[in-house]
Amino acid sequence: MAEQKIFAGPRIRRLRLTKGLSQTAMAADLGISPSYLNLIERNQRPLTVQLLLKLSTVYRIEAEEFDEEGGLLPALRQAFADPLISAELASDTEIADLAASAPNVARAVLKLHQAYREQAERLSDLGDLLAREGRASLLAGARLPADEVREVLERRAHHFARVEAAVEAFGQDLEPREDLFGALKAWLRREHGIAIRVLPASAMPVWRRRYDRHSQRLFLSERLSAIDQLHETALEAVLLRLRDTISEELADLSLSSEEARRLMRFEIGRYAAHALAMPYTPFLRAAVAVRYDIDVLAARFRVSWGQAAERLATLARPGEAGPPFFLLEIDHAGNRLRRLGASGFPLIRFGGACPRLPSYAAFMRPGETLAELVETPDGARFLAVARTLDGLVAGFGERPRRTVLLIGCEAERCEGVAYADRLPAGAKPGELAAIEIGTACRLCERAACLSRAEPPLTRPLGLDGMARGLSAFDFQ
Repeated sequence: MAEQKIFAGPRIRRLRLTKGLSQTAMAADLGISPSYLNLIERNQRPLTVQLLLKLSTVYRIEAEEFDEEGGLLPALRQAFADPLISAELASDTEIADLAASAPNVARAVLKLHQAYREQAERLSDLGDLLAREGRASLLAGARLPADEVREVLERRAHHFARVEAAVEAFGQDLEPREDLFGALKAWLRREHGIAIRVLPASAMPVWRRRYDRHSQRLFLSERLSAIDQLHETALEAVLLRLRDTISEELADLSLSSEEARRLMRFEIGRYAAHALAMPYTPFLRAAVAVRYDIDVLAARFRVSWGQAAERLATLARPGEAGPPFFLLEIDHAGNRLRRLGASGFPLIRFGGACPRLPSYAAFMRPGETLAELVETPDGARFLAVARTLDGLVAGFGERPRRTVLLIGCEAERCEGVAYADRLPAGAKPGELAAIEIGTACRLCERAACLSRAEPPLTRPLGLDGMARGLSAFDFQ
């Protein structure tokens, strides 16, 4: 400190004005003349070591705080490195001049830049609400019970320990062996007097499953495949057997309305039905053995590809967990139907609305499993696996429903996953080229993106009539 001359006139003046002191009063506190203090404030005299110590003692300020240029320069360089203004300065000389001659102005610039970055981060946090043009933000409208349920599922690990324990006990009582469907039908008739009957589509035009309390019959639509008939039967059974357990889980979630609790009861029932068809420990052991190959797991447990993938996202039991998978389901219009898994879906970094995701490419290759390495703007990398899912059987003249399920995992944590074989042998995920994605076009600042569908909210559009970029929406 003694070898370096520190000129901190604006800082001394700001300190004096903040404390409401005149130059005469402050000079008296420091034991110097008012004229000498005036020279210091005009940066015509440096601060001496003795004066720095006096300032620290009298006003309880650390001496390092008076080194304006040393503290401002790194922050200013970082701010002016922003692509929005990086071309405005030719060299670091102007930044150094700004820090030395007008530190107050420099700090104001830094505050503005910090506010700008914080606003951009808040927009990213709301990416799922602002991703679609022409749609009102959910924040501006009513918050529906379905929205609350989705938020809960997206922001917690998709694992219900009590449900898993209750399902295991239920499975031991059933003793299904090779025929879970037969065991469930027998249990429903024995314990509740419920019979199961499959009806033609004409008799169930708007239902896939309907329980008639008067006749004690559970009707299933013939539109359902054998796998889906088993799932609907298991769902009915677990909602009856696990009524108290599901109520305990609902109480812990603290939902705000009865409608939200009803919807969440169905989601937990769906979870329990998957757990019954794919018991936790046997499923995890099989998953490890086949390296999380979803096709093999679906065949072994006689479930659909989507059901096996969804079960992978629930393997979060402490001490007996699989890779932290998360799920995203979309339709051909880009509507995100479900998001869950891992420790909450990584919504901010991963998003789900980027057209470069393999989930959108999967629609052009139905029935084929696609696996790609993708990278978000903050450098996070994910192994993303996508495949189409077909809905109920459609009759002639009806348009079948088709969605895509994307299952993902952080690239650094996908060791032992078969889909990582697409990576060259011996290569580390961080060393490979990845497909660059964003949260949504409105919030993505990647330049020259051929898939860009909307201009970013955080950048001004380019209006250069002499040049045109690769993207449909050029921006600065």
